[in-house]
Amino acid sequence: MTALEMTTPTSEAEGAYHYHVMRRAIEAIDGAGGAPMTLEALAAEVNMSPAHFQRLFSKWVGVSPKRYQQYLTLDHARRLLRDKFTTLETAHSLGLSGTGRLHDLFLTWEAMSPGEFAKGGEGLTIRWGWFDSPFDLALVMATDRGICGLAFAAETGAEAAMTDMLSRWPKARFVEDPTALAPEVTAVFDQSGEARLHMIGAPFQVKVWEALITIPTGHVTTYSEIAGAIGSPKAVRAVGTAVGRNPVSWLIPCHRALRKSGGLGGYHWGLPVKRALLAWESAREEAGV
Repeated sequence: MTALEMTTPTSEAEGAYHYHVMRRAIEAIDGAGGAPMTLEALAAEVNMSPAHFQRLFSKWVGVSPKRYQQYLTLDHARRLLRDKFTTLETAHSLGLSGTGRLHDLFLTWEAMSPGEFAKGGEGLTIRWGWFDSPFDLALVMATDRGICGLAFAAETGAEAAMTDMLSRWPKARFVEDPTALAPEVTAVFDQSGEARLHMIGAPFQVKVWEALITIPTGHVTTYSEIAGAIGSPKAVRAVGTAVGRNPVSWLIPCHRALRKSGGLGGYHWGLPVKRALLAWESAREEAGV
């Protein structure tokens, strides 16, 4: 049995249950403000026995709750920048041939043309739905070409997240249809199969997002490094804005962009979510999952 098979839920219901438990555990860890929580305290937060919680957490994350908490410390970002810094010029030179590997998921992307973007999504049908995820409730949107939006509601709330995403393509037709999205959403959160991305943004934004996709799991880069990689070394502020406008969180990994100082910088869906994403990826990379 492969590591991927071991961590893939055996059913949709079981997957949703695991996501709910992990979300509550991550919230509890983050809410402690850096103070370590015992296994017993964490297990009590999710109404499980310590032994059962330890097994479930380690299976899903790849490391123990104690080890995972070490990745949420304040200096974790600085250690990442020191030890896991990615030079994007090198990543680009390797060539992705239109495909980027993220986790155990293969992503293919298609960018909207500048003309299409200027129309504000006019003529597009965008299907949407709410889904359980390891990082709180997730709003997923997709066109016929692939996923175009993924937002987390942990910090903003569901209503604000929905308003934010709807405003990005004001002339599109939006249809609630979680059933149609379920196969690709399952591929995303179970880290299996293939998911397509449809990047809807201005040309400069799309260049920034394509650069983000080259950052390997468990690694980070800086805003200035991204600016250099896309041929605009002086446009660091504009790069930061484009990173913040990324509509497909996690899959286009804007959480891997840090300040030169090692500070986390901002994150559109809340810094607790950014910390959780970076910690989860670091833990799984260490575990070889």
